[in-house]
Amino acid sequence: MKTDVNPLAAPLTLPCGAVLKNRILKSAMSEIMGDRKHGPTPELSRLYERWSQGGTGLLVTGNVMVDRRALGEPNNVVIEDDRHVEPLATWAESGKKGGAHIWVQLNHPGRQSPSFLSPEPVAPSAIPYTSDLKRAFNTPRALSEAEILEIIDRFAKAAGTVKRAGFTGVQIHGAHGYLVSQFLSPLYNHRSDRWGGDISGRMRFVLEIYRAIRNEVGPEFPVGIKINSSDFKRNGFTEEEALTVITALSEEGIDLVEISGGNYEAPAMMGDGRGRKKASPYFIEFADRAARTVTTPIVLTGGFRTGEMMEAALSETDVSMVGLARPLVVDPELPNKVLSGTPFISSIKPLSTGIKLIDRIAMLEITWYENQMRYLGMGRDPRPDENVYKTVWKILSGMGAVAFKRRRA
Repeated sequence: MKTDVNPLAAPLTLPCGAVLKNRILKSAMSEIMGDRKHGPTPELSRLYERWSQGGTGLLVTGNVMVDRRALGEPNNVVIEDDRHVEPLATWAESGKKGGAHIWVQLNHPGRQSPSFLSPEPVAPSAIPYTSDLKRAFNTPRALSEAEILEIIDRFAKAAGTVKRAGFTGVQIHGAHGYLVSQFLSPLYNHRSDRWGGDISGRMRFVLEIYRAIRNEVGPEFPVGIKINSSDFKRNGFTEEEALTVITALSEEGIDLVEISGGNYEAPAMMGDGRGRKKASPYFIEFADRAARTVTTPIVLTGGFRTGEMMEAALSETDVSMVGLARPLVVDPELPNKVLSGTPFISSIKPLSTGIKLIDRIAMLEITWYENQMRYLGMGRDPRPDENVYKTVWKILSGMGAVAFKRRRA
């Protein structure tokens, strides 16, 4: 029976008992707004207050690292202990002002730490890049057993700090080729010990991270994960393996699973056409399959270009939430508009200077949105029609050539 009730407006109760006010999630984007000591800045607080007031139900921060020796980008926020707990508390409080949940995405880059940040990155195995990325990333060193256990402990301690600071949950970044994703993938995990081999060994790392976090924060604090549907590379992490991992995490009690896909070498998460049919959300078929496999709520993120697409994703599949990223940068009030019935057609379009080399060197699809987030962090409005050359110049003049080192969400 057809109903006039917007499915996006329905609250969502998570397995731990926490309640999200609606079904719209702000997916993680790396803001690169940490200070020189890798603490959160006032700009981050203003940015997340704006998103919270805009009506989003759940805000997930971008790329908070658990080890200052292993950064994904310059200016990452790092949580190793309670040294930044006061500015973290300010950030958390700002993100809750509109009634939203705000979760910290915890991450370790593994081999995806650029050479200018990590002379010797670490990974499950010493697998170098073979594409043109090998010029930007050094060959990693394989982690020892003791180092693996230390990183697991770092995730747990960071989650404890997050809880004490007043955030309402954490998300493990298990996608996009970062360390957790590296352990899951047979392309990057060639270990023969208990942390490698078949999927039961390769998923041990993420299961132990979840268990350590849960032991640290208790049963009522939300813990979620962002995970790849696949690597979108031959002989990589498959959809069947992803379902195995999601099922195991669901049985352990994880609260929310956000579906993504790809990595730096196959960037399906950036809308390169992999993992979806034309004019449809990214990864929708797999997300629906996962939602029918487990009882844990599933989030479908990426590719939503109209309000009707967002509503249909909830009405016509078993997914529980929709995730938005770039549309919320150019219109932080978007959730309030959609929930009030205002028609939504995304203004998101491919960005180009007209010169592919400049686009690639400047990573325009990333830096343009970083600049818009910077406006929001300064208390200004975004500039959706800003000239791309202006963005290139601003980033270069403000940060220098380091701004164009490879970065991803």
